[in-house]
Amino acid sequence: MSETASNPGSSERKMLPSGSGGADALIVAPSQPSQAIVASTTSTTAQNRQLSELPRDELDALAEEFGLDPTRYPSRQHLVAALHERRQLIAAMDRDAMLDVVRWGRRPVPPNATKEQLALEIARIRLMRFAGLSQRGLIVLARMRSVPIEGTEDVPALVKRLKKQEGFFARMNRKRRSMLGSIVSNMLGEEDRSAEYQYLPPQPNATAQQERQAPAAPPTVQPAARDASIKEEIEESGLFGGIANRVKKTADSYINQKLDEIEARIDRKLDEIDRRLAEWRDKEIANRIRIFKITIWVSVIVGAFSLIYAYVKVYFQAR
Repeated sequence: MSETASNPGSSERKMLPSGSGGADALIVAPSQPSQAIVASTTSTTAQNRQLSELPRDELDALAEEFGLDPTRYPSRQHLVAALHERRQLIAAMDRDAMLDVVRWGRRPVPPNATKEQLALEIARIRLMRFAGLSQRGLIVLARMRSVPIEGTEDVPALVKRLKKQEGFFARMNRKRRSMLGSIVSNMLGEEDRSAEYQYLPPQPNATAQQERQAPAAPPTVQPAARDASIKEEIEESGLFGGIANRVKKTADSYINQKLDEIEARIDRKLDEIDRRLAEWRDKEIANRIRIFKITIWVSVIVGAFSLIYAYVKVYFQAR
């Protein structure tokens, strides 16, 4: 009582039971200046509560989207904790390094994508050819693939650990898909074509926080060497998956090209309409000015005749 009265700004400590286990948790109820921390803790607790309410199959699918292996976690609590740790890891990652990985993996993302969206695209990358990827990008890729690193390794050490994580049978399957991709590429007669990576259009419903995290102009990152070939797509996704991805990309490219042509045609029509409207407006203004001039001259002439008539009338009446 006396201590609280002598120090009114001190924190009030309470022992509350924890929700996950049976142990007690020490929760500090701070004063008003730390409302942001309380709000962040509340949102994190609500997020974990929402995850714990999901069924196991949805948690497994969400874990696979974030690059986790759900079979490594026997219970739902372990999987929820792993998802929470992965989200915290993504929030602490460097966004420029994540963009390096996205450009290297040729994943379609808008320039103002959030870190979680970038992480979901990085988790879908299965490439094992690390040429052209920077050190910070390798660090992000290794952490997304759950490779134990310290973050200070050089590029050869990171590449070695990433390749070491791939199992023997996975490596043999990748070699088999690579050989199959080479056969398909030779049959199609595909040539290596250099192409500059392009972002998707910015998201129109991005919030202010996303715009602060994702600047309008993309940061300076190392450009990818070329677009993924059919061989690399088959090596990454298999025969049918690689062919389906190439057909999808070709169809998207054709549709985008036609949409650009339609947009350019509409722009030309709008420019022509604006030009004709401007000409009609100029002609209308010129006609109105001409009518106004004629009206003024007629008024001046009529006034002059009126003055002459009045002068003559007064002069002759006086004589």
